[in-house]
Amino acid sequence: MAANTDLDRIDFAILGLLAKDAWLSNKQIAAAVGLAPSSCHERIKLLRERGVLLGAHAEVNLQAMGFVLEAVLFVQLAKLAIDVVDSFVDATAAVPEVRGVFLVSGRADLIVHVVVRDMEHLKVIISEHFNRHAVVQRVETSVVFNRRQQHAVPSPQ
Repeated sequence: MAANTDLDRIDFAILGLLAKDAWLSNKQIAAAVGLAPSSCHERIKLLRERGVLLGAHAEVNLQAMGFVLEAVLFVQLAKLAIDVVDSFVDATAAVPEVRGVFLVSGRADLIVHVVVRDMEHLKVIISEHFNRHAVVQRVETSVVFNRRQQHAVPSPQ
C-alpha cells in the first residue's frame, strides 16, 4: 500500500480519536476536530475508501475469558518457495489463539504472538500448528510476563 502523504492535520486528528475509541459517534468526532458532522462523516468515508481506515475492533479482555498466558514464538522456517511460506503464514494467522504474525529478518523468520489458557494449551498449539509442518525447522518460545500496548496514531511530522 502506498503512503498517503496527502493526509492533513484533521485526518490525523480523526484517526487518532478513532484509534483510541472506535465507539465515538460522528457527532463527537466532529466536535473534537472542529468540523460539521456531515463534513466529518465525509472525511471518515474517504479515509475508508482510500484504505487508511481499515476497520474498528473491540478490545476484549482475553484473561477474563480464561486466556491467561501469552507467549511469543520465534519460528525458523525451511528455505522453501515464497508461496509455501505465504501459505503457512496465512494458516498461522487463521489460528484463533494467534494474535499477530510477523514475517521478519534475522535469526527467526516468523514471530508469532499467541494467547492460551495454560502451558498444556501452549504445548498443543505448538505441536498442532507448528511442529507438524515440514516448513517449520525450529520453534523457540518465550513466555510474556507483562506487556504494554498502544493504539495512538504516530505524529504526521
